[in-house]
Order: sequence, then structure tokens, then C-alpha cells
Amino acid sequence: MFRSGADDLPRAKAWQACKADGGWAGITWPVEYGGRGGSPMDQVIFNQEVAAYDVPDMVFAIGVLMAGPTLIAHGTPEQQQRWLPALRRGEEIWCQLFSEPDAGSDLASLGTKAARDGDEWVVNGQKVWSSGAQHSDWGMLLVRTGPTAPKHAGITWMALDMHAPGVTVRPLRQMNGGAHFNEVFLENVRVPSGHVVGDLDAGWTVATTTLLNERLMVGGMLGQEDMVAALLDLARDVGRSRDLLVRQDLARVLQSAYALRYLNYRMLTDIGRTGMPGPEASIAKLVTARLFADATDLALRLLGPAGAAGDSLWPTARLEAPALRIGGGTDEVLKNVIGERILGLPREPKP
Repeated sequence: MFRSGADDLPRAKAWQACKADGGWAGITWPVEYGGRGGSPMDQVIFNQEVAAYDVPDMVFAIGVLMAGPTLIAHGTPEQQQRWLPALRRGEEIWCQLFSEPDAGSDLASLGTKAARDGDEWVVNGQKVWSSGAQHSDWGMLLVRTGPTAPKHAGITWMALDMHAPGVTVRPLRQMNGGAHFNEVFLENVRVPSGHVVGDLDAGWTVATTTLLNERLMVGGMLGQEDMVAALLDLARDVGRSRDLLVRQDLARVLQSAYALRYLNYRMLTDIGRTGMPGPEASIAKLVTARLFADATDLALRLLGPAGAAGDSLWPTARLEAPALRIGGGTDEVLKNVIGERILGLPREPKP
């Protein structure tokens, strides 16, 4: 339920290659890019089937569910041929290099710069909260190429070779003992001009595709019924399943889980019609983060002090929960998206 698969990369790569050989990697990708041309519902059905098994799916989620759709939507045929097959087979791992120390929620204020030098770009700057960067071969990099342009207009999306000279990755040790996130330092890193995805200085449009797929990914991967089932089992195991207050809290978690399920169904319908997730993905991501926090809070109350200090996965999951309210868009940013793009409220004042 909570494993990423990054702790067992050989097994994760073998599983991804097995899926690719069987035609089950990139299910929703068009056939011409190695996918099945399936619907989002086909992907859901496959996810439900493999959920019963201990398979390391998460390590390739950023590549297959975020980088892949972005390259399909905005990449050139040469870029698609170079990166999509290796990405789909698990031969190369991707990470996201968007957030910076001074550009998190306000991503468009990013300061990492790229200067043109012949057929290459020289990149300098710093990224942070990059999931799995220490294991990655390629990064989805946002840089500022138009320093005098309005901040949303001077950004470019590039594919960065994580093994290039000048790239330094430092894992960030978390309070749960893991190191899922990283900070990445870029010092005179040379990026070929052919690695620019989309138009120059129009990377915000490309990044929007990436971010929408990220919110859909986060909203769909967590808060599923297996977490709720594990919570119900825990209540039974500790003899609290008939406690009225516990049952009330369990009902709230179950209610949120079902609401999230039907919201995801609605998003799947929209994607089937338009090919892209809409702003409803922001609602799913917001609900997922709250559901995960509520479920893990209740689990720790059921375990009590002795259980919380044991080897259960629930304490680790609770320590991970705050990250879900930040990654893929903070709660505050998502509320703005919901208010402006769904409810039609006035836009947030610009600085």
C-alpha cells in the first residue's frame, strides 16, 4: 500500500519490462507510441487487478504517467522515438525538476537560468523536492530562457540528462527515515538544443500538461479502497470495530473514499472525451491528501502509543502524509484553481 518500489530497482525494472512485453505498459498511450490505445477505464481495470499483488509500480509512475503524456502531446517525432520506448520499458527513469527553494507554489517565479551557447544551452540553478532524482536518468526541467519576458512567458521545458557533468543530486532525509525527495544543483550543465520540448519560451504550456497529469496521478494512486480495507482490518484487530466513535470516524473515511472514487470516474469520462484531465484533477488531489491524513490519523489512534512505535506501516504513512498536501500543488494553489476554473470566481490578484 505504501511502498514505492525505489528500494528494489532491479525488481521494478524487470516488472516494467514484463508489462511492456505483454502490452500493458502505457495502456492509454496511442498505439503508434507503443501503447494499447486504451481508454482511461482500461488503465483503471488493470490497476485494480494488479493491486492484489505486491508489484513495484510506483518507481516508473512519473515517467509513464507524466513525462510520457507530455512528450506525446508536445515532443517532436525524433524526441518521441528517442525517449518513449526506453521510458515505457523501464530502461530509463524520469524525475520532475520544477520546484525551487524560492519557487514552489508560485512556480512561474522560478530562477534557474539557461543561456544559449551555439547549439547548446548552459543551465545554472537549483531544484528541490525532486522525487526519485537519485535514481533517475532523465529529468523534466523548467528553466528561464526569456529573462525580460513576463514570468509565465519566458520559461522553457527541457529534457535533462541526469548524468551530465555539473548535475549534483543530494537526497533529503525525511522525518520517517527515508529519502524520497532530493535537491538538485545545476552548475554550467550543457543541454543540447534538441532537448527543448515544445516551443522556446512557451514551456508554461508544456508544464501545464505535466502538472495536470501529475494531479491526476496523485489523485488516482492514493486513497483507494485497499487503504480503507486495511484500516477496517486494523479496527477489527485491535477490538475497536464496534466502538461508536471509531465507527463514526471510519464512516467519514469511507465516505471520502467513495466520493473520490466517483470523482475519478467523472475525470475518466472527461479524459475519454477530450484526451486531457481537466481542473477536476485538482479536486481529486485535494481530497486524496485529506483522506490520506484522516485515515493515517485514525490508524495511529487505533494503534495507541505502543503500536505506533512498532513496525507497522501506519506510522511511516502518517509521516508521509504532509508531503501529499504540497507535492503536485499545495492545498492553497488547488483551491485557487477550483475557485477560478470550476466555480468561476474572480482570479487571484497578480503581484
